[in-house]
Amino acid sequence: MRAKTFINNSFPDVNHDLDNQDEDVLDRVPHERDYIFTANSDSAFTDNARFLELPSDFFYQVLNNGEANYRDGAQYFKGVLLERGSSKYIVISSAENYFETHHETYLKKVLLIAVIIAVLISILIIYNFQKYISKPLREITNKVKEISSENLHLRLDNENSNNVDLKELVNTFNTMLDRIETSFETQNNFISNASHELSTPLTAIIGIADVTLVKPRDQKSYIEAFEVILEQAESLDQKTKALLFLAQTGFNGKAQKFDKLRVDQLILDVQETLKKINPKNQIKLDLNLLPENPMKLKVNGNEQLLHLAFSNVISNACKYSNFADVIVSIGASENNVWIVVRDSGIGIPKTELQFIYDPFFRASNTKPFEGYGIGLPLTRNIIRMHKGELIVSSIQNQGTTVQIKLPFWEGSTRVE
Repeated sequence: MRAKTFINNSFPDVNHDLDNQDEDVLDRVPHERDYIFTANSDSAFTDNARFLELPSDFFYQVLNNGEANYRDGAQYFKGVLLERGSSKYIVISSAENYFETHHETYLKKVLLIAVIIAVLISILIIYNFQKYISKPLREITNKVKEISSENLHLRLDNENSNNVDLKELVNTFNTMLDRIETSFETQNNFISNASHELSTPLTAIIGIADVTLVKPRDQKSYIEAFEVILEQAESLDQKTKALLFLAQTGFNGKAQKFDKLRVDQLILDVQETLKKINPKNQIKLDLNLLPENPMKLKVNGNEQLLHLAFSNVISNACKYSNFADVIVSIGASENNVWIVVRDSGIGIPKTELQFIYDPFFRASNTKPFEGYGIGLPLTRNIIRMHKGELIVSSIQNQGTTVQIKLPFWEGSTRVE
């Protein structure tokens, strides 16, 4: 039974109604109190309000609206107007919000502790995850620090990594190291070969001049000495010009004038030129792959440079096959013109194929043949200027195949 505090115990009917209601109430609210006031005297509201620490307006709201609610912190008040005959009563019930004062405080403490525990667990997980992620990165960083120009052959190991992104990073870095190592090797080979090729004629010129000047000689000896000096000087001049041209095609290609050209006509011009230079050249044209639309044989290029590039490739094929038949095929794919040059000559050793574009490099089996090792690097530069591709495949003592791919002229798909 709820404890009740009555201001006036002379209201048996009202008390009886409250007792009957108490029997039906199942929930017990802590610190609940009931108060009954007569509503016949206005002057009593001020004292009653002061007694209950309620505003006076609360009583007037009950009178006007039949009921009213008021909250003071955790204390709740409920007022109801009751009428018995000609008498009116204001019944006010007050109780403490036990949930707010006890359960809510408890829940706040539990929530705060849960948040702190969750933050600590999160920090621990993040720390361990960071160590797990950063460990392979640190290993990669330490390995990279060990790599220098002295040991470019070193590579990063990614076999033990389960992270796809890290594997991709390692593979990308290893690919970059491959390119750098190749570049270093190319540079070293170029310096070595260039030094040898340029120093040989200079050494010959200086040696002959020294020997000739040691003592007076007859006219014939001087003429022979000057002939050798002239020959070596011309060789040196050709090599120097070839180097300058190679540099120009490699770095200043955009300055060249490009026009619309027919590749088949250009190949015919090259064939005729090489025949005039050396009648021993046996160049056979294979026209079986020519496209039905002749417009597909047009490219945008510089006639002199392409003539030089094709001449280098075809003349090499003739020279290194001891002037046996060289087959030149012309064809077209969906977006490109193809020129394929095949010979049955000495070929290139497999281990030396990677160096064929190094200036002054000559394969080990080319010593019986005259040359400077400039033609193929120069040809590749020219083809690159034309946004094409040069592909060389070779088998020693069986022959070499050179494929040149050039993009169509922009309007080549339009029939005129």
